[in-house]
Order: sequence, then structure tokens, then C-alpha cells
Amino acid sequence: MRAALVIAVAVAVLTAPGCKGGGKASAGPPATEDEKTLYALGVSIGQNVRVFSLTEQELAMVERGLEDQVLHKKIEVELREYGPKLSQLARTRGTKATEDEKKKGAAYAAEQEKQSGAQKLPSGVIYIEEKAGDGPMPEPTSLVKVNYRGTLLDGTEFDSSYKRNAPAEFPLNGVVRCWTEGLQKMKVGGKAKLVCPSDVAYGDRGGPGGIPGGATLTFEVELLEVKAQPPPPVMPSGPPGGLPGGPPGAPPVPPSPGGMSKAPPPAQPVKPAPPPPAPKPESK
Repeated sequence: MRAALVIAVAVAVLTAPGCKGGGKASAGPPATEDEKTLYALGVSIGQNVRVFSLTEQELAMVERGLEDQVLHKKIEVELREYGPKLSQLARTRGTKATEDEKKKGAAYAAEQEKQSGAQKLPSGVIYIEEKAGDGPMPEPTSLVKVNYRGTLLDGTEFDSSYKRNAPAEFPLNGVVRCWTEGLQKMKVGGKAKLVCPSDVAYGDRGGPGGIPGGATLTFEVELLEVKAQPPPPVMPSGPPGGLPGGPPGAPPVPPSPGGMSKAPPPAQPVKPAPPPPAPKPESK
């Protein structure tokens, strides 16, 4: 799938007007709808190869391979030999990038721990109260309503309910551990900053919105409301799995139009079979 996307982007970009006949098209900002669509394809393929953590020189080599393939130039390496090495390179680069993210995150968390009023929870979450609330505090199973903003270490915003102009509502035991622990220290009306190491956030695999593996995240959270989780539906009494008094898993009897279940008709008595005819007397 990714290989097909690579070829699609290469064909779209390298065969665009200005690419044929030598020389690359100018890299001005996209203006037309087609140019914006092609640019979006470039962004998409960039996201797919981000795991390689390419330098500018390495990216230039990738571009050369694309150009040689699409424009039918001489291919400098045997794809059957080097193609299988892509997976190993991706794993190696990805592991290193994750470890680098964790190191940067640890240094950032250590600095945040020194902030006034900062509390480090046993899990490693750094909790910094920015405004005290005066309402109820949530429990682990509470339903909470919040406004929040999430950022990476470099300040990149990956999610925000403020941008959507719509507070989020979710069960506190259905989110990342950092939130489950951090929000239990807040009261309704309060605001806090949560610094979340990767092992209590999205881990080594990363998350939505471009969150890299191993990333330490910062959330600014405003607790708006706490609700109790709705109680589970009441189950009928009786043996589990069926109707009261029925065998486990027995299907219910459909009700009659009057709302009551009809009892089955009484069994009819079985008539005995007639006796066999008496044998005829033998003639003498």
C-alpha cells in the first residue's frame, strides 16, 4: 500500500508540467486545487517515511531514486536486493528515534518538576495546578467534561478542544493513564498542566495527530463538569442466561397481544392402540 502511494506521488509530481524534458518544477506555494492536492500527497508520503528520520542529504537520495524510476533513467541499485532492507532500516531508525524522544522527554519532565507547585506522581506524571477549582473531584469511573490542549515538546499542537469549540466528554477510565491519574487531583472549575511520559501516554508506537513514539506530552486541562457513570442495566432475577426458572440460554417466550405470555395448550391424552384381531379357529 505504501509502495503504491510512493509511486502515485512520484508520478504526480515528477510528471507534472515543468518536470518533463529536464529540470524540476519550481517549489512555490500551492495555488490551484490540483497543486494543493499534489502537495497534500507529498505531505502524506512524508508522514509514511517519517519513521526513517531522513536528513536533507538522505531525502535528496530518495528523490533521486524516485526520479530515476519515474523518468525511466538508469536504476543504480538492484531493487530485489535492497528493497527487503527497507524494513530493517525502518526498525533501526524508528527504535533510535523513540529512544531519543524518551531522553528529551525525561530532561523536559525534570525541568517541569522544578516548577512552583509541581507534583510528581508515582507513575511519573507531573501535575501542576494553574487554577484551583471549588467543585467536586472525579473518581476513576466518573464521566468528565473538559476543555484541553495537547502539545509536543517543541510546542506543536496535536489536539485541542478549544479549536473545535466543543468540550470533550468521556469516562475517566477510558483514556490514557496520565489523564486518569491527573484529573483525579482536580476539582471542577480548576485548570492544570499535565506532563505525561510516554509510558503513561501513547508508548513507543506513538499516537494520532503526529505523536511520535516515545513522546512526552503536555496537556493543559480545564475540568468543567463531573458526572456519575450511568448504572448498568438491571438484569432479570433467576438462573443466569435464560428466563426465570428456565434453562441457561433458553430463548424468551414471545408475549401475546395482551402482554401476557400464553401457556402452551394442555397435552391431549394418547388413545391406546386397538388390540390385534383374535386368530381364526383351525378347520377340522
